[in-house]
Amino acid sequence: MSGRLDELTSWRADWSGLRVAVLGLSVTGFSVADTLAELGADVLVATEHADPEYARLLPVIGARLHVGALDAVPNALVAFAPEVVVASPGFPPTHPVVQWTRQQGIALWGDLELAWRVRDKVARADGSPADWVLITGTNGKTTTTQMTAAMLAAGGLRAAPCGNIGIPILDAVRDPAGFDVLVVEVSSHQLWYLSHQVDGPDPVSPHASVCLNLAADHLKWHGSFEAYRDAKAVVYAHTRVACVYNRADAATMRMVEDADVVEGARAIGFGLDVPGPSDLGVVEGILVDRAFLEERRTSALELCTVADMADRGLAAPHIVANALAAAALARSLGVGPTAVRDALLRFRLDAHRIAVVATAGGVTWVDDSKATNPHAAASSLAAYPGAIWIVGGLLKGVDISDLVATRGARTKAVIVIGVERSPILAAFARHAPAVPVIEVDAGETEDVMARVVQLAAERARDGDVVLLAPATASFDQFSSYADRGERFAAAVHELLARGADDEHDDPASGGDT
Repeated sequence: MSGRLDELTSWRADWSGLRVAVLGLSVTGFSVADTLAELGADVLVATEHADPEYARLLPVIGARLHVGALDAVPNALVAFAPEVVVASPGFPPTHPVVQWTRQQGIALWGDLELAWRVRDKVARADGSPADWVLITGTNGKTTTTQMTAAMLAAGGLRAAPCGNIGIPILDAVRDPAGFDVLVVEVSSHQLWYLSHQVDGPDPVSPHASVCLNLAADHLKWHGSFEAYRDAKAVVYAHTRVACVYNRADAATMRMVEDADVVEGARAIGFGLDVPGPSDLGVVEGILVDRAFLEERRTSALELCTVADMADRGLAAPHIVANALAAAALARSLGVGPTAVRDALLRFRLDAHRIAVVATAGGVTWVDDSKATNPHAAASSLAAYPGAIWIVGGLLKGVDISDLVATRGARTKAVIVIGVERSPILAAFARHAPAVPVIEVDAGETEDVMARVVQLAAERARDGDVVLLAPATASFDQFSSYADRGERFAAAVHELLARGADDEHDDPASGGDT
Protein backbone atom coordinates (compact mmCIF):
# COMPACT_ATOMS: atom_id res chain seq x y z
CA MET A 1 0.00 0.00 0.00
CA SER A 2 2.90 2.37 0.69
CA GLY A 3 3.61 2.40 -3.06
CA ARG A 4 0.24 3.92 -3.85
CA LEU A 5 0.48 6.44 -1.02
CA ASP A 6 3.90 7.51 -2.29
CA GLU A 7 2.21 8.49 -5.56
CA LEU A 8 -0.51 10.58 -3.90
CA THR A 9 1.40 13.85 -3.86
CA SER A 10 -0.88 15.96 -6.04
CA TRP A 11 -4.51 16.99 -6.25
CA ARG A 12 -4.47 15.44 -9.72
CA ALA A 13 -3.24 12.05 -8.50
CA ASP A 14 -5.67 9.11 -8.43
CA TRP A 15 -7.23 9.17 -4.95
CA SER A 16 -10.35 7.28 -6.03
CA GLY A 17 -11.44 4.49 -3.73
CA LEU A 18 -8.70 5.08 -1.16
CA ARG A 19 -10.15 3.98 2.18
CA VAL A 20 -9.53 6.78 4.69
CA ALA A 21 -10.77 6.95 8.27
CA VAL A 22 -11.06 10.45 9.71
CA LEU A 23 -10.90 10.76 13.49
CA GLY A 24 -13.00 13.58 14.89
CA LEU A 25 -15.66 15.82 13.41
CA SER A 26 -14.60 19.28 14.49
CA VAL A 27 -13.93 22.03 11.96
CA THR A 28 -10.63 20.31 11.10
CA GLY A 29 -12.16 16.85 10.81
CA PHE A 30 -14.88 18.08 8.50
CA SER A 31 -12.39 19.90 6.27
CA VAL A 32 -10.42 16.64 5.96
CA ALA A 33 -13.51 14.59 5.15
CA ASP A 34 -14.77 17.16 2.65
CA THR A 35 -11.41 17.28 0.87
CA LEU A 36 -11.07 13.51 0.65
CA ALA A 37 -14.63 13.10 -0.57
CA GLU A 38 -13.99 15.67 -3.29
CA LEU A 39 -10.92 13.67 -4.29
CA GLY A 40 -13.04 10.52 -4.65
CA ALA A 41 -11.75 8.65 -1.61
CA ASP A 42 -13.93 6.29 0.44
CA VAL A 43 -14.33 8.17 3.74
CA LEU A 44 -15.48 7.00 7.16
CA VAL A 45 -15.57 9.57 9.94
CA ALA A 46 -15.35 8.20 13.49
CA THR A 47 -16.23 10.50 16.35
CA GLU A 48 -17.61 10.38 19.86
CA HIS A 49 -19.70 13.51 19.35
CA ALA A 50 -21.04 14.82 16.07
CA ASP A 51 -21.95 18.44 15.47
CA PRO A 52 -25.49 18.25 14.00
CA GLU A 53 -24.64 20.45 11.02
CA TYR A 54 -21.52 18.47 10.13
CA ALA A 55 -23.40 15.19 10.63
CA ARG A 56 -26.08 16.41 8.22
CA LEU A 57 -23.53 17.39 5.60
CA LEU A 58 -21.44 14.19 5.62
CA PRO A 59 -23.86 12.07 3.54
CA VAL A 60 -24.33 15.03 1.21
CA ILE A 61 -20.62 15.04 0.37
CA GLY A 62 -20.54 11.23 0.19
CA ALA A 63 -18.86 10.32 3.49
CA ARG A 64 -20.03 7.88 6.16
CA LEU A 65 -20.28 8.56 9.88
CA HIS A 66 -19.74 6.40 12.97
CA VAL A 67 -20.73 8.02 16.27
CA GLY A 68 -19.87 6.23 19.48
CA ALA A 69 -17.32 5.68 22.20
CA LEU A 70 -13.72 5.57 21.01
CA ASP A 71 -12.12 4.32 24.22
CA ALA A 72 -11.66 1.11 22.24
CA VAL A 73 -11.38 0.59 18.49
CA PRO A 74 -14.95 0.32 17.16
CA ASN A 75 -15.90 -2.70 15.06
CA ALA A 76 -17.03 -0.38 12.28
CA LEU A 77 -13.49 0.95 11.95
CA VAL A 78 -11.91 -2.51 11.98
CA ALA A 79 -14.35 -3.71 9.33
CA PHE A 80 -13.65 -0.63 7.19
CA ALA A 81 -9.95 -1.61 7.08
CA PRO A 82 -8.62 1.88 6.41
CA GLU A 83 -5.51 2.35 4.29
CA VAL A 84 -4.94 5.76 5.88
CA VAL A 85 -6.11 7.31 9.14
CA VAL A 86 -6.23 11.11 9.34
CA ALA A 87 -6.54 12.26 12.95
CA SER A 88 -7.82 15.60 14.19
CA PRO A 89 -5.29 17.38 16.45
CA GLY A 90 -7.23 16.61 19.61
CA PHE A 91 -6.35 12.89 19.47
CA PRO A 92 -3.21 12.34 21.62
CA PRO A 93 -0.56 9.70 20.89
CA THR A 94 -1.96 7.56 23.72
CA HIS A 95 -5.47 7.42 22.26
CA PRO A 96 -6.54 3.79 21.69
CA VAL A 97 -7.43 4.35 18.02
CA VAL A 98 -4.14 6.15 17.34
CA GLN A 99 -2.20 3.34 19.01
CA TRP A 100 -4.16 0.71 17.06
CA THR A 101 -3.42 2.55 13.81
CA ARG A 102 0.31 2.50 14.48
CA GLN A 103 0.30 -1.13 15.65
CA GLN A 104 -1.50 -2.19 12.46
CA GLY A 105 1.04 -0.37 10.31
CA ILE A 106 -1.64 1.87 8.83
CA ALA A 107 -0.48 5.25 7.53
CA LEU A 108 -1.23 7.95 10.13
CA TRP A 109 -1.59 11.53 8.90
CA GLY A 110 -2.69 14.87 10.24
CA ASP A 111 -4.40 17.59 8.24
CA LEU A 112 -1.05 19.26 7.41
CA GLU A 113 0.20 16.13 5.65
CA LEU A 114 -2.94 15.90 3.53
CA ALA A 115 -2.89 19.62 2.75
CA TRP A 116 0.73 19.49 1.57
CA ARG A 117 -0.03 16.55 -0.73
CA VAL A 118 -2.87 18.43 -2.45
CA ARG A 119 -1.40 21.94 -2.25
CA ASP A 120 -1.33 22.25 -6.05
CA LYS A 121 -5.13 22.34 -6.45
CA VAL A 122 -5.00 26.09 -7.12
CA ALA A 123 -1.79 27.42 -8.66
CA ARG A 124 -0.22 30.87 -8.75
CA ALA A 125 0.26 32.78 -11.99
CA ASP A 126 3.54 30.94 -12.63
CA GLY A 127 1.86 27.57 -12.15
CA SER A 128 3.41 26.80 -8.77
CA PRO A 129 1.48 26.23 -5.53
CA ALA A 130 1.47 28.79 -2.72
CA ASP A 131 4.51 29.03 -0.48
CA TRP A 132 4.03 27.96 3.13
CA VAL A 133 5.21 29.79 6.23
CA LEU A 134 4.93 27.75 9.45
CA ILE A 135 4.56 29.43 12.84
CA THR A 136 4.60 27.67 16.20
CA GLY A 137 5.65 28.34 19.79
CA THR A 138 4.18 28.05 23.23
CA ASN A 139 2.83 31.60 23.01
CA GLY A 140 2.30 34.32 20.45
CA LYS A 141 1.41 32.07 17.51
CA THR A 142 -1.85 33.71 16.53
CA THR A 143 -0.61 37.29 16.86
CA THR A 144 2.51 36.49 14.83
CA THR A 145 0.46 34.68 12.20
CA GLN A 146 -1.85 37.65 11.82
CA MET A 147 1.02 40.14 11.74
CA THR A 148 2.88 38.11 9.12
CA ALA A 149 -0.18 37.85 6.89
CA ALA A 150 -0.80 41.59 7.27
CA MET A 151 2.81 42.40 6.29
CA LEU A 152 2.65 40.11 3.27
CA ALA A 153 -0.62 41.72 2.16
CA ALA A 154 0.88 45.19 2.61
CA GLY A 155 3.73 44.02 0.37
CA GLY A 156 1.30 43.08 -2.39
CA LEU A 157 1.14 39.31 -1.82
CA ARG A 158 -2.08 37.34 -1.51
CA ALA A 159 -1.69 35.77 1.94
CA ALA A 160 -4.03 33.57 3.97
CA PRO A 161 -3.64 33.10 7.73
CA CYS A 162 -4.83 29.57 8.41
CA GLY A 163 -4.30 26.39 10.41
CA ASN A 164 -4.60 26.39 14.18
CA ILE A 165 -5.71 30.03 13.99
CA GLY A 166 -9.21 28.76 13.18
CA ILE A 167 -9.34 28.47 9.38
CA PRO A 168 -8.45 24.90 8.36
CA ILE A 169 -5.46 24.80 6.07
CA LEU A 170 -7.37 22.53 3.69
CA ASP A 171 -9.99 25.24 3.23
CA ALA A 172 -7.21 27.68 2.28
CA VAL A 173 -5.63 25.16 -0.11
CA ARG A 174 -8.96 24.62 -1.86
CA ASP A 175 -10.00 28.29 -2.00
CA PRO A 176 -10.59 28.97 -5.72
CA ALA A 177 -9.22 32.51 -5.36
CA GLY A 178 -5.75 31.10 -4.72
CA PHE A 179 -2.94 32.59 -2.65
CA ASP A 180 0.73 33.41 -2.96
CA VAL A 181 1.50 32.43 0.64
CA LEU A 182 -0.25 30.36 3.28
CA VAL A 183 0.71 31.60 6.75
CA VAL A 184 0.07 28.53 8.85
CA GLU A 185 -0.24 28.56 12.63
CA VAL A 186 0.68 25.04 13.72
CA SER A 187 0.14 23.49 17.13
CA SER A 188 2.39 20.97 18.82
CA HIS A 189 -0.38 18.42 18.23
CA GLN A 190 -0.30 18.97 14.47
CA LEU A 191 3.49 18.85 14.48
CA TRP A 192 3.50 15.53 16.33
CA TYR A 193 1.48 14.02 13.50
CA LEU A 194 3.71 15.70 10.95
CA SER A 195 6.78 14.20 12.63
CA HIS A 196 5.86 10.79 11.18
CA GLN A 197 6.11 12.17 7.64
CA VAL A 198 9.38 14.15 7.71
CA ASP A 199 11.18 11.33 5.88
CA GLY A 200 8.35 10.64 3.44
CA PRO A 201 8.35 10.92 -0.36
CA ASP A 202 7.24 14.57 -0.41
CA PRO A 203 7.73 16.05 3.07
CA VAL A 204 6.33 19.44 4.05
CA SER A 205 8.97 21.97 3.03
CA PRO A 206 8.06 25.53 4.06
CA HIS A 207 9.64 28.66 2.63
CA ALA A 208 10.20 29.93 6.19
CA SER A 209 9.44 28.72 9.70
CA VAL A 210 9.64 29.87 13.31
CA CYS A 211 9.32 28.52 16.83
CA LEU A 212 8.69 31.69 18.82
CA ASN A 213 9.46 30.29 22.26
CA LEU A 214 9.31 27.13 24.31
CA ALA A 215 7.88 26.55 27.78
CA ALA A 216 6.06 23.66 29.42
CA ASP A 217 2.54 23.21 28.02
CA HIS A 218 0.23 20.41 26.88
CA LEU A 219 2.26 17.92 28.90
CA LYS A 220 -0.69 15.58 29.42
CA TRP A 221 -1.19 15.35 25.65
CA HIS A 222 2.49 14.75 24.83
CA GLY A 223 3.42 12.81 27.93
CA SER A 224 6.57 14.78 28.74
CA PHE A 225 8.26 18.11 28.17
CA GLU A 226 10.85 16.40 25.97
CA ALA A 227 8.16 15.02 23.69
CA TYR A 228 6.50 18.44 23.52
CA ARG A 229 9.85 20.05 22.63
CA ASP A 230 10.59 17.45 19.97
CA ALA A 231 7.20 18.05 18.36
CA LYS A 232 7.77 21.81 18.24
CA ALA A 233 11.18 21.29 16.61
CA VAL A 234 9.54 19.60 13.61
CA VAL A 235 8.49 23.07 12.40
CA TYR A 236 12.00 23.65 11.01
CA ALA A 237 12.30 20.38 9.08
CA HIS A 238 13.03 20.88 5.36
CA THR A 239 12.76 24.68 5.58
CA ARG A 240 14.04 26.17 2.32
CA VAL A 241 14.92 29.83 3.01
CA ALA A 242 14.65 31.12 6.59
CA CYS A 243 14.64 29.36 9.96
CA VAL A 244 13.63 32.14 12.37
CA TYR A 245 14.44 31.66 16.05
CA ASN A 246 14.26 33.60 19.33
CA ARG A 247 17.67 34.79 20.54
CA ALA A 248 16.28 35.00 24.09
CA ASP A 249 15.20 31.34 24.02
CA ALA A 250 18.16 28.99 23.59
CA ALA A 251 15.86 26.03 22.97
CA THR A 252 14.70 27.52 19.68
CA MET A 253 18.29 28.09 18.60
CA ARG A 254 19.13 24.45 19.31
CA MET A 255 16.12 23.38 17.26
CA VAL A 256 17.49 25.24 14.26
CA GLU A 257 20.99 23.87 14.80
CA ASP A 258 19.64 20.31 14.87
CA ALA A 259 17.14 20.70 12.02
CA ASP A 260 17.49 18.91 8.69
CA VAL A 261 16.89 21.83 6.32
CA VAL A 262 17.29 22.46 2.61
CA GLU A 263 20.83 23.50 1.72
CA GLY A 264 21.12 27.28 1.73
CA ALA A 265 18.45 27.92 4.37
CA ARG A 266 19.55 30.66 6.76
CA ALA A 267 19.17 30.96 10.53
CA ILE A 268 17.59 34.34 11.35
CA GLY A 269 17.47 35.48 14.98
CA PHE A 270 15.05 37.96 16.50
CA GLY A 271 15.10 39.61 19.92
CA LEU A 272 14.59 42.78 21.88
CA ASP A 273 18.32 43.47 22.09
CA VAL A 274 20.76 44.89 19.54
CA PRO A 275 20.88 42.49 16.58
CA GLY A 276 23.95 41.04 14.99
CA PRO A 277 24.32 40.42 11.25
CA SER A 278 21.56 38.08 10.02
CA ASP A 279 19.28 39.15 12.90
CA LEU A 280 16.37 41.49 13.65
CA GLY A 281 16.22 43.45 16.89
CA VAL A 282 15.81 46.82 18.60
CA VAL A 283 18.28 49.71 18.61
CA GLU A 284 17.42 52.81 20.67
CA GLY A 285 13.68 52.20 20.39
CA ILE A 286 13.77 51.31 16.69
CA LEU A 287 12.94 47.88 15.25
CA VAL A 288 15.66 47.09 12.71
CA ASP A 289 16.55 44.42 10.17
CA ARG A 290 20.19 43.34 9.77
CA ALA A 291 19.32 40.11 7.98
CA PHE A 292 17.80 40.94 4.61
CA LEU A 293 20.17 43.53 3.15
CA GLU A 294 23.49 43.24 1.38
CA GLU A 295 25.38 45.50 3.82
CA ARG A 296 24.16 43.69 6.92
CA ARG A 297 27.59 43.67 8.59
CA THR A 298 27.71 47.46 8.67
CA SER A 299 24.12 48.64 8.24
CA ALA A 300 20.53 48.08 9.35
CA LEU A 301 17.12 48.87 7.88
CA GLU A 302 14.57 50.70 10.04
CA LEU A 303 11.22 48.91 10.21
CA CYS A 304 9.20 50.75 12.84
CA THR A 305 9.62 52.46 16.20
CA VAL A 306 8.45 51.17 19.56
CA ALA A 307 6.79 54.56 20.08
CA ASP A 308 4.73 54.07 16.92
CA MET A 309 3.72 50.63 18.14
CA ALA A 310 2.80 52.03 21.55
CA ASP A 311 0.24 54.24 19.83
CA ARG A 312 -1.44 51.03 18.62
CA GLY A 313 -1.24 49.28 21.99
CA LEU A 314 1.57 47.04 20.72
CA ALA A 315 4.48 48.08 22.92
CA ALA A 316 4.41 45.20 25.42
CA PRO A 317 7.75 43.39 25.10
CA HIS A 318 6.29 40.08 23.95
CA ILE A 319 4.21 41.83 21.27
CA VAL A 320 7.30 43.65 19.98
CA ALA A 321 9.06 40.29 19.83
CA ASN A 322 6.13 38.85 17.85
CA ALA A 323 6.39 41.78 15.44
CA LEU A 324 10.10 41.14 14.89
CA ALA A 325 9.47 37.45 14.19
CA ALA A 326 6.69 38.33 11.76
CA ALA A 327 8.94 40.89 10.06
CA ALA A 328 11.67 38.27 9.61
CA LEU A 329 9.21 35.90 7.95
CA ALA A 330 7.76 38.62 5.72
CA ARG A 331 11.18 39.98 4.76
CA SER A 332 12.25 36.45 3.75
CA LEU A 333 9.52 36.65 1.09
CA GLY A 334 10.73 39.99 -0.23
CA VAL A 335 8.37 42.34 1.60
CA GLY A 336 9.92 45.79 1.93
CA PRO A 337 10.55 47.69 5.19
CA THR A 338 7.86 50.27 4.40
CA ALA A 339 5.22 47.56 3.99
CA VAL A 340 6.26 46.04 7.32
CA ARG A 341 5.85 49.41 9.03
CA ASP A 342 2.53 50.14 7.31
CA ALA A 343 1.14 46.77 8.44
CA LEU A 344 2.17 47.33 12.05
CA LEU A 345 0.66 50.82 12.12
CA ARG A 346 -2.68 49.35 11.02
CA PHE A 347 -2.55 46.23 13.18
CA ARG A 348 -4.98 45.51 15.99
CA LEU A 349 -4.58 42.76 18.56
CA ASP A 350 -7.35 40.21 18.96
CA ALA A 351 -9.69 40.54 21.89
CA HIS A 352 -8.45 39.20 25.24
CA ARG A 353 -4.77 39.86 24.47
CA ILE A 354 -3.45 42.46 26.93
CA ALA A 355 -6.56 44.52 26.11
CA VAL A 356 -7.24 47.55 28.30
CA VAL A 357 -10.86 47.12 29.35
CA ALA A 358 -11.13 50.46 31.16
CA THR A 359 -9.20 53.08 33.08
CA ALA A 360 -11.05 54.84 35.87
CA GLY A 361 -10.05 56.39 39.17
CA GLY A 362 -6.42 55.91 38.21
CA VAL A 363 -6.89 52.10 37.98
CA THR A 364 -6.31 50.26 34.68
CA TRP A 365 -8.16 47.00 34.09
CA VAL A 366 -6.42 44.66 31.62
CA ASP A 367 -7.86 41.53 30.00
CA ASP A 368 -5.25 38.97 28.94
CA SER A 369 -7.49 35.94 29.25
CA LYS A 370 -5.62 34.46 26.28
CA ALA A 371 -2.67 33.92 28.66
CA THR A 372 -3.61 30.26 29.10
CA ASN A 373 -0.24 29.00 30.35
CA PRO A 374 2.49 30.27 32.69
CA HIS A 375 4.77 31.40 29.87
CA ALA A 376 2.08 33.69 28.44
CA ALA A 377 1.20 35.02 31.88
CA ALA A 378 4.88 35.77 32.52
CA SER A 379 4.88 38.06 29.49
CA SER A 380 1.81 39.87 30.80
CA LEU A 381 3.30 40.31 34.25
CA ALA A 382 6.52 41.60 32.69
CA ALA A 383 4.47 44.24 30.88
CA TYR A 384 2.59 45.14 34.09
CA PRO A 385 4.88 44.56 37.09
CA GLY A 386 3.24 45.22 40.44
CA ALA A 387 -0.26 44.42 39.18
CA ILE A 388 -3.13 42.93 41.14
CA TRP A 389 -3.04 39.55 39.44
CA ILE A 390 -6.06 37.34 38.73
CA VAL A 391 -4.84 33.77 38.21
CA GLY A 392 -6.21 30.23 38.13
CA GLY A 393 -8.22 27.62 36.24
CA LEU A 394 -7.00 24.33 34.74
CA LEU A 395 -3.22 23.96 34.85
CA LYS A 396 -3.05 21.14 32.25
CA GLY A 397 -0.31 19.38 34.22
CA VAL A 398 2.00 22.41 34.18
CA ASP A 399 3.97 23.53 37.25
CA ILE A 400 3.28 27.18 38.09
CA SER A 401 5.99 27.48 40.76
CA ASP A 402 8.60 29.16 38.55
CA LEU A 403 6.12 31.79 37.42
CA VAL A 404 5.17 32.59 41.00
CA ALA A 405 8.82 32.75 42.08
CA THR A 406 9.96 34.96 39.20
CA ARG A 407 6.94 37.18 38.58
CA GLY A 408 4.35 36.55 41.25
CA ALA A 409 6.51 37.84 44.07
CA ARG A 410 6.40 41.31 42.51
CA THR A 411 2.61 41.55 42.38
CA LYS A 412 0.65 43.79 44.73
CA ALA A 413 -1.96 41.12 45.46
CA VAL A 414 -3.25 37.91 43.93
CA ILE A 415 -6.83 36.75 43.43
CA VAL A 416 -7.03 33.01 42.80
CA ILE A 417 -9.91 31.46 40.87
CA GLY A 418 -10.59 28.04 39.38
CA VAL A 419 -10.71 24.43 40.53
CA GLU A 420 -6.95 23.77 40.63
CA ARG A 421 -6.14 26.33 43.30
CA SER A 422 -4.02 24.20 45.61
CA PRO A 423 -0.81 24.25 43.50
CA ILE A 424 -1.10 28.03 43.11
CA LEU A 425 -1.70 28.62 46.80
CA ALA A 426 1.20 26.34 47.70
CA ALA A 427 3.49 28.16 45.25
CA PHE A 428 2.71 31.54 46.80
CA ALA A 429 3.13 30.20 50.32
CA ARG A 430 6.58 28.92 49.38
CA HIS A 431 7.90 31.53 46.96
CA ALA A 432 6.00 34.76 47.70
CA PRO A 433 4.61 34.58 51.23
CA ALA A 434 4.48 38.38 51.56
CA VAL A 435 2.01 38.79 48.70
CA PRO A 436 -1.64 38.98 49.85
CA VAL A 437 -3.57 36.03 48.39
CA ILE A 438 -7.36 36.07 48.09
CA GLU A 439 -9.32 32.97 47.10
CA VAL A 440 -12.60 33.01 45.24
CA ASP A 441 -14.70 29.91 45.83
CA ALA A 442 -14.60 27.62 42.81
CA GLY A 443 -18.31 27.07 43.24
CA GLU A 444 -19.06 30.68 42.31
CA THR A 445 -18.98 29.88 38.60
CA GLU A 446 -21.83 32.12 37.50
CA ASP A 447 -20.81 35.17 39.49
CA VAL A 448 -17.09 34.53 39.82
CA MET A 449 -15.98 37.56 37.83
CA ALA A 450 -18.29 39.94 39.63
CA ARG A 451 -16.77 38.77 42.91
CA VAL A 452 -13.22 38.94 41.52
CA VAL A 453 -13.66 42.48 40.21
CA GLN A 454 -15.18 43.66 43.47
CA LEU A 455 -12.28 42.20 45.46
CA ALA A 456 -9.76 43.79 43.10
CA ALA A 457 -11.47 47.17 43.31
CA GLU A 458 -11.31 47.11 47.10
CA ARG A 459 -7.51 46.80 46.93
CA ALA A 460 -6.70 48.91 43.88
CA ARG A 461 -5.39 52.45 44.28
CA ASP A 462 -4.46 55.25 41.91
CA GLY A 463 -1.79 53.98 39.49
CA ASP A 464 -2.56 50.30 39.96
CA VAL A 465 -3.25 47.73 37.24
CA VAL A 466 -5.69 44.86 37.69
CA LEU A 467 -4.51 42.11 35.35
CA LEU A 468 -6.47 39.04 34.27
CA ALA A 469 -3.68 36.72 33.10
CA PRO A 470 -4.86 33.33 34.40
CA ALA A 471 -1.88 31.17 33.27
CA THR A 472 -4.39 28.34 32.87
CA ALA A 473 -7.06 26.90 30.63
CA SER A 474 -10.58 28.16 31.21
CA PHE A 475 -12.82 25.13 30.88
CA ASP A 476 -13.35 24.53 34.59
CA GLN A 477 -15.56 27.62 35.01
CA PHE A 478 -15.97 29.10 31.52
CA SER A 479 -16.74 27.88 28.02
CA SER A 480 -13.51 29.37 26.61
CA TYR A 481 -10.81 31.93 27.30
CA ALA A 482 -12.98 34.40 25.34
CA ASP A 483 -15.94 33.75 27.64
CA ARG A 484 -13.67 34.28 30.64
CA GLY A 485 -12.41 37.59 29.26
CA GLU A 486 -15.87 38.79 28.27
CA ARG A 487 -17.23 38.09 31.74
CA PHE A 488 -14.31 39.96 33.27
CA ALA A 489 -14.88 42.98 31.03
CA ALA A 490 -18.62 42.94 31.70
CA ALA A 491 -18.02 42.83 35.46
CA VAL A 492 -15.59 45.75 35.23
CA HIS A 493 -18.02 47.87 33.23
CA GLU A 494 -20.85 47.01 35.60
CA LEU A 495 -18.74 47.97 38.61
CA LEU A 496 -17.68 51.28 37.06
CA ALA A 497 -21.24 52.09 35.97
CA ARG A 498 -22.49 51.36 39.47
CA GLY A 499 -19.77 53.57 40.91
CA ALA A 500 -20.71 56.40 38.56
CA ASP A 501 -24.34 56.09 39.59
CA ASP A 502 -23.40 56.16 43.25
CA GLU A 503 -21.30 59.28 42.72
CA HIS A 504 -24.14 60.95 40.83
CA ASP A 505 -26.58 60.18 43.65
CA ASP A 506 -24.22 61.43 46.39
CA PRO A 507 -25.15 65.00 47.45
CA ALA A 508 -21.50 65.71 48.09
CA SER A 509 -20.76 65.05 44.41
CA GLY A 510 -22.78 68.08 43.34
CA GLY A 511 -25.65 66.09 41.82
CA ASP A 512 -29.36 66.83 42.30
CA THR A 513 -30.73 66.36 45.81
